[in-house]
Amino acid sequence: MKLWGGRFEKSTDSAMDAFHSSISFDSRLYHEDIRGSIAHATMLGRQGIIPQEDAGAIVAGLEGILADIEAGKVTFAVDAEDIHMNVEKLLIERIGEAGKRVHTGRSRNDQVALDMRMYMKSAVCAVREKLTALCQALLDTAAGHTETFMPGYTHLQKAQPITLAHHLLAYFEMFYRDICRFTDCYGRTNVMPLGSGALAGSTYPLDREFVAGQLGFSAITRNSLDGVSDRDFCIEFCSCASLVMMHLSRFCEELILWSSDEFRFVEMDDAYSTGSSIMPQKKNPDVAELIRGKTGRVYGDLTALLTVMKGIPLAYNKDMQEDKESTFDAVDTVLACLDIFTRMFTTLKFRTDNMRAGALKGFTNATDAADYLVKKGMPFRSAHAVIGALVLDCIKHGRALEDLTLEELRQYSDSFDEDVYDAVSLETCVDGRSLPGGPAPEATAAHIAAGRALLSSLPPLG
Repeated sequence: MKLWGGRFEKSTDSAMDAFHSSISFDSRLYHEDIRGSIAHATMLGRQGIIPQEDAGAIVAGLEGILADIEAGKVTFAVDAEDIHMNVEKLLIERIGEAGKRVHTGRSRNDQVALDMRMYMKSAVCAVREKLTALCQALLDTAAGHTETFMPGYTHLQKAQPITLAHHLLAYFEMFYRDICRFTDCYGRTNVMPLGSGALAGSTYPLDREFVAGQLGFSAITRNSLDGVSDRDFCIEFCSCASLVMMHLSRFCEELILWSSDEFRFVEMDDAYSTGSSIMPQKKNPDVAELIRGKTGRVYGDLTALLTVMKGIPLAYNKDMQEDKESTFDAVDTVLACLDIFTRMFTTLKFRTDNMRAGALKGFTNATDAADYLVKKGMPFRSAHAVIGALVLDCIKHGRALEDLTLEELRQYSDSFDEDVYDAVSLETCVDGRSLPGGPAPEATAAHIAAGRALLSSLPPLG
């Protein structure tokens, strides 16, 4: 008989058991479930709600079950439905009547809410750790490329010269924001729901604060209805994870482009590339492509959770069992992608000669040429028109601005002088942009130092 089967006259259909059961995926919550039950039983004994002797037997029994699960000695039963009932069933089998007291003063509704919050706290910590490692790798790589020139793009068209360090630091900012979002997410996840019961709390003198302290929570939930029906913390995690995946996907897209023969800015390490079954020359950026593809998967996890929760009345409904697979998939996917991306990134070979050559093409110094005329007293819009006409002439004749003689330049404006060639050089174009946030070596060095300080001052979680 089911542990909840007292009011039923017959057993559930075997097809219903298989459909209803969540043990195939919520078994990963065994550690959280047992830790939560140990804290709950300890509190029940301290409060005199159950005999202290029984509380001790429950704790010892649960510790034995945990050890056996981790040793691979336990097979979970589908007909016990979920991890909570599996553990309780095992406990009763091992210690007898005392095991039947473990569920005093709680419901599976607040029990699963507790387990999920504990699990998600750990997941947030793991993701933030991997994000921090990636940010460190970005800063370390950027530090070696503060004077590596490359073209910057808008609309995927060459725009202005920057440095590789400046480009990488843009991604540092994205991933640092992700770190901050997960840090905030942790705070809202770190709230203990046990004691909410099925929906209306409990008449037992439960010490919720004690349990929260035992389990490392910073606060307890303030409303029992919300305590059992809230999955915002799962949705928030998936939202934060979706932004991480979007940032990874953008980076991967650029690395895929940069590794192509058309760009040749970067070469993937053999350890993170694959070949073709038919074309012997191919070296495919499969890791980057897979991460780009898996981004849609995490978006789907977020959409699934939002859709599950959007029409559920208070409090708990069985629909909420569907929160776990999407959440677990998002956790697994973002962790795997962050790990493999960081490994791939740290082995990249940047082809700095091609980057510099790329920056010398496409008139990336045109804005600086216009600014040169402005500094000579010409209104910017007039300068823009002069340089635009020069660029058109150069395109027609296959030349660059710096290839033109001073006599040719003066056909467009008498303001040009010998110093124009220095003004439009790559070094001047980049070094002159030394404002905070700019690509000049001094600005990127300051950015790197600030980034290191930000990472070192991250607040601890837990």
